[in-house]
This record gives sequence, C-alpha cells and structure tokens, in this order.
Amino acid sequence: MERAFGPAPSAAEMEAIARAAYARLPADFTRHLGDVVMLVEDFADAQTLAEMGIEDAYELTGLYEGLPLTERSIEHSGTLPDKVRLFRLPILLEWIERGDETLEHLIAHVLIHEIGHHFGFSDEDMHALEELA
Repeated sequence: MERAFGPAPSAAEMEAIARAAYARLPADFTRHLGDVVMLVEDFADAQTLAEMGIEDAYELTGLYEGLPLTERSIEHSGTLPDKVRLFRLPILLEWIERGDETLEHLIAHVLIHEIGHHFGFSDEDMHALEELA
C-alpha cells in the first residue's frame, strides 16, 4: 500500500497504514497491549504541547498517553485505556524532509516508538522491535 504521489493521506488513511503496521507486529508482543486506543489527529492540542514544553506543533509526531506496564500495580485497574496518538501533519512534514523512506515506514516507526513507551522499552528495544515488523 505504498504511496508515492497524490494528495496527502487523510487521518483515516494514515490510521489504516498504522493498523497495517500494528498487524505486522509479533503476536507475542501485541497480545500484551490490551486495550490501547490508536488515534490519528492533525496536530497535538495546545494543552498537550504546553504540558510537554513544545512550542512548534510540527515537532511532535506521536504521543503515548498512559502508564507504562513497568509502572503499574493492581491499584491501576479500572482506569481509562492507554492511547497512542499519531499526528498526521508533523508525520507528513518529517516524511517530506527525510525523502529517503516510505510514508508507511515512517508511520510504523512512530507507532512502534509510541507503543514501546507502553512497555517501558528503551530506544534500543524499540529499534529491535522495528526490525521484527
């Protein structure tokens, strides 16, 4: 499902690309994700950017919102599901600026990085997971 030219993909198209990347992840990994919600939005909202100390909305391509599994206890049951938010326009800008990879690869990279936060993975662990996907 590679795209080289044409109009910018919609949020729904980018979500489909992200879900396809998710489907390629090893089952041993995804079965531990539980009810993580995946959302694609044009940009992070002003409150999120302010909380993260980010002034330029184009600097944030994705965000994991929740409590990593490594920090959970029984006291955290019954809470809202964790979220992975992908930000469409910053991802598209990064894709254009890089120019050396497919959009599908970049979306998978951002998705895996954010899911990695759910597990408390290091950047090295996330890169290893990317190789599997």
